[in-house]
Amino acid sequence: MAKTAPSKSPVRVRDAERTREQILDAAERLFAERGYEETSLADVGKVANVSRATPGYFFGSKADLHRAVLERSFADIRTAVREGKERALASGQTPEVILAGAVADYADFVAARPNFVRLIEREALSDRTVLEGLPLRLVVWREALAAFRQELGLDISDTSEAAHLLLTLIALTWFPIVHGGTFLKAMGLDPAAPDFAEQRKRHITSLLLGALKERAANSSSWS
Repeated sequence: MAKTAPSKSPVRVRDAERTREQILDAAERLFAERGYEETSLADVGKVANVSRATPGYFFGSKADLHRAVLERSFADIRTAVREGKERALASGQTPEVILAGAVADYADFVAARPNFVRLIEREALSDRTVLEGLPLRLVVWREALAAFRQELGLDISDTSEAAHLLLTLIALTWFPIVHGGTFLKAMGLDPAAPDFAEQRKRHITSLLLGALKERAANSSSWS
């Protein structure tokens, strides 16, 4: 009779999961700071406080690790989108209040993940096409767009208006993270200041509300 392979103990499974997350965290940081080409698996192992060979053991190649970093980030976005949608629809609040909440949620999300923002910016400026090969990326943004329309009561047949609103929200929240040391400082703004985040949220909300109110005045799509 063939012997059954011993199963891994819960402790070993937890240790493996913890090590995997450490590697992903280190890789995300290095890919964001240095770029893909300037980051090696050995570098990742050093920052993750594991052996040089451990990242390769868990993920195989550097390309596979890079892909796993991106997939984890998009999975986090999908979770946040779903939780935000559920919260908004259950609140019974007006579209204006829901929009303010959506702005705050997304601004807090990207502020807590500056390495993800920088990583995507690097991808956009490179010749790499790894993002095009991530099906989850398309799923996430489609879900985000659908949630945005539903939360704000926008006409579901008009995808372009909601897409532009969502794109504006993304751009306005990402810019200070990417350009904190360039444009913002030159303008006398400090993204690390205690009141900057709240001021930014109010400003973005005001801009988007203005766009929504103008749209509502010119159409019957606002419900």
